[in-house]
Amino acid sequence: MAKSKSTIVFVCDKCGEEYSQWQGRCSNCGEWNTLKEFSIPVADKRDMRSAGYSGATTSKKQRLKDVAGERLQRRTAGVSEVDRVLGGGVVPGSVILLGGDPGIGKSTLLMQVAAQFDGEVLYVSGEESPEQIKLRAERLSITSENIQLLALTNVEAIAAIIEKETPGLLVIDSIQTMYDPNFPSTPGSLVQVRESAMRIQQLAKILGVPVVLVGHITKEGTVAGPRTLEHLVDVVLYLEGDPQHDLRILRAVKNRFGDITETGLLAMGENGLTEVGNPGEFLLSERVQAAGSVLTTIMEGTRPLLVEVQALTVPSVFGYPRRTASGFDLNRLNLLLAVLQRRAGIDLSNQDVFLNVVGGLKVKDPAVDAAVCAALASAVTNTPLPEKLCIIGEIGLAGEMRRVQQQARREKEVTLLGYQTNVQYKELRQLLDAYSLRKK
Repeated sequence: MAKSKSTIVFVCDKCGEEYSQWQGRCSNCGEWNTLKEFSIPVADKRDMRSAGYSGATTSKKQRLKDVAGERLQRRTAGVSEVDRVLGGGVVPGSVILLGGDPGIGKSTLLMQVAAQFDGEVLYVSGEESPEQIKLRAERLSITSENIQLLALTNVEAIAAIIEKETPGLLVIDSIQTMYDPNFPSTPGSLVQVRESAMRIQQLAKILGVPVVLVGHITKEGTVAGPRTLEHLVDVVLYLEGDPQHDLRILRAVKNRFGDITETGLLAMGENGLTEVGNPGEFLLSERVQAAGSVLTTIMEGTRPLLVEVQALTVPSVFGYPRRTASGFDLNRLNLLLAVLQRRAGIDLSNQDVFLNVVGGLKVKDPAVDAAVCAALASAVTNTPLPEKLCIIGEIGLAGEMRRVQQQARREKEVTLLGYQTNVQYKELRQLLDAYSLRKK
């Protein structure tokens, strides 16, 4: 056997780009002082012919019409909201990356999927012992016999078990704890995350085993590790939500087998995550009609949701008014305050402004603009709006109300739920005058 060799590479810890020599600035992402030195073994050419997925390149070529598709029949994940986001179920051989903030419910969701999955599930944990996983299963009232637990972080050992048993679903919790002994670096490093994910991805494609990788989140809200990690996988999912609220949103940012506009709505309870059958009722169940409270719609995937926007204004004490927004972009709020003052004659320069989107949602939909303006005007004039009014519209700098994406679908949903919209108004000033929200 040929003597193993190694080579030195420099890897950017921001984007994963590799360089043969150190340089101060990564030419790919533009960041400074992000290149780290790694020693990577180089396998002998004779060994490389039979290593990993590269062996598949020597197979005979096939015509597209002759490729059998039976192997790629989807299998249900057991949770309808998860199946919805995936595009109808789990595709054999697919690799799914699930990210989310710590404590948001990633492991809980995967345990529930494992319990209802149609087939044997191998749950590999590098962070918890089987006893700890058992405690979570008992809390969730899970007694499924098709779940096998494995507390292991060595990718080579995991691969040997998978090749021998070929489970119906493989869960890796988490990819940042895995390591490949062929690469001399610590678990969680850029090289280990990339190479471990590559080894698992190759195995999934060869054996047709679907894999779910759990990924840690950075402070920027993206999956930790090299950017190539997201390129290796077929599906990238994020479980989002405010830990202080029950609502969780499962969102796809990449999906080779489905539509990335679909989202799943789940609620965290004592017995785990449950599907939200009626989002409007869930979000508005505790609504109190008062000045500064306005209903609007946002689009989560292809589904319009009714949400409540609350505003509160109080005279500023220190002469420098505060602007606080929860679930809404603060820069957008400042822009709308300027439009209110200039185009609608509502001066809030001496008022502290507090804005909240109820339910822990983070809203970026421009269709909420008009509702925010109406809520602010309602709060400062202490004039409640009609309980069944739902305000939809984007506000321009000239004070005009613009149509929004999927306007017809939003209006239809509002009507079906027994509410009325404001589509007859073309300007913000007209809307505020219609409900006596401007001081005379």
